Amino acid sequence: LRRASRIASAAVFTKVAVPEMLRHGYSARFAVGVVAGSSVLGMLIPPSLLLILYGVLTEKSVGDLFVAGIIPGIVLAIAYSIGILLMGRFTPGFVGGRIVAGTEQAAPLMSAGEMAARMMPVVALVVLVLGGLYAGLFTPTEAGAVGAAGALVLAIIKRKLSRAALWQVLVETGRITASICFLIIAAQLYSRMLAVSGVTELLRALTVSTGLGFPGLLTIFVLVVLLLGTILDSSSIMLITIPLVLPALVSFNVDLIWFGIVTLLAVEIGLLTPPFGIAVFVIKATLGNSSPITLNDIFAGALPFAAIMLGVLLLVIAFPWLATALL
Repeated sequence: LRRASRIASAAVFTKVAVPEMLRHGYSARFAVGVVAGSSVLGMLIPPSLLLILYGVLTEKSVGDLFVAGIIPGIVLAIAYSIGILLMGRFTPGFVGGRIVAGTEQAAPLMSAGEMAARMMPVVALVVLVLGGLYAGLFTPTEAGAVGAAGALVLAIIKRKLSRAALWQVLVETGRITASICFLIIAAQLYSRMLAVSGVTELLRALTVSTGLGFPGLLTIFVLVVLLLGTILDSSSIMLITIPLVLPALVSFNVDLIWFGIVTLLAVEIGLLTPPFGIAVFVIKATLGNSSPITLNDIFAGALPFAAIMLGVLLLVIAFPWLATALL
């Protein structure tokens, strides 16, 4: 779900945000960099397919994983904001930006009361779903059902759901559900195959015998995941790596909830880095071949945000309580 929404958000905001940012004088590299960086932020915010997949692979609570992603997600959003301010202060040529003539004819802003009235139903739905999930009133599956039912009710009340739109929603839901089911089936088959072949036990014994310890294992794991992130999608990376290292992690008594957030951050960094960052190619495909913005421009714009994500990853590694404080 989040993988699809991540790609969709990159495509949508490329169409919506990039032209507006260019119109306001922001540089092309900065405009596409902001879109690329923000497109991966949502993976830390519930609900996240990768966290669900990680929970299935490690047999850990999906609800706990959702909670663990809150503080790192907020930290990443703040880090992005600070990074943009610093880029504007010290590299104004990279950022650009100007006041557009004629903005005085823009539509008047809504009043605070009108904004609150329009936002209230959506905010209430979010509070109902996440609040009920974190309070233990229902499971992640039930939370999804409550959210879907609530969204359906809101759409009907606002008369924004036609029969054609409802059918499209049902078809898309079926496709997403099928893809998730196949991911889980593949994860279980792969895990069983590794267990039967003895590869995981061999890796665990090798880790212990070489004296690497957990710091060495973590360093190698993060580097491998960062490398794989440049050529594979996020789900494939987790399906390949987590079953391999899980026995070694258990032998080192690692907090698997914290390790899940570390893994997620490392995986997402690869989506922004060359040579095959998926988010970058989605943005380029959305812009089209006729756009003067090149693939190199997008990679150059995304690199500062990848560096910020790397900094947050190091923070979460150095201070595990960032992922476990709310548990």
